[in-house]
Amino acid sequence: MALQWMILACVVAAEAAVAVMLTLPAPRAVRKQIVGVTSMLLQPFAGILPFAAFQLLDIYWKNEHRLMCTSEICTADERIRFEKSIFKAQRNVILCVSACLLYWCIFLICKYNKDIKALEETEKHLKEE
Repeated sequence: MALQWMILACVVAAEAAVAVMLTLPAPRAVRKQIVGVTSMLLQPFAGILPFAAFQLLDIYWKNEHRLMCTSEICTADERIRFEKSIFKAQRNVILCVSACLLYWCIFLICKYNKDIKALEETEKHLKEE
């Protein structure tokens, strides 16, 4: 069960690194190459969105069917295990949401860079006329 969360954590780390690379100032040639490579990788990496959505649904289902440990019958160990599972679920929700948000941010950054490039080319074309 932990493998899927490790994969998601690695994907979030990679997306964060790509987002940082896209937002750091760089020469135009380097930025053009980074945006080009990232744009080509966005479509195959869109598979993380349904994966994260499925994981969110799984967390929701487990939360709805979780045994509650709120009465006086629960022992200290059961209460600690219950709290740990709640904390893990919260951490996993944050991972899923951050994966989706980072993908969306990277998509928008690439889109804006492409729009800027198109506007620069239009401006250059209009200046030549």
